[in-house]
Amino acid sequence: MDYASSLIGLFAIIPILFYLGLIVLSVYFIIKIIKFINAKTRLDQERNEKLDELIKVISKDKDKENQNKPL
Repeated sequence: MDYASSLIGLFAIIPILFYLGLIVLSVYFIIKIIKFINAKTRLDQERNEKLDELIKVISKDKDKENQNKPL
């Protein structure tokens, strides 16, 4: 009888552990997604700043070419 009650108790705790593991895994996954999105946003901002600088340099070069053209 004692063995049967301990076996029933073991089966009763398995779903609780399963749900607890599922919650922990979900929280871990959400944290990883938030970190990825933050890193992607930062890298996108850096890329946009570099593109702005490149556009400025190219437009300055074109302005110089236009000024040096004979009329």
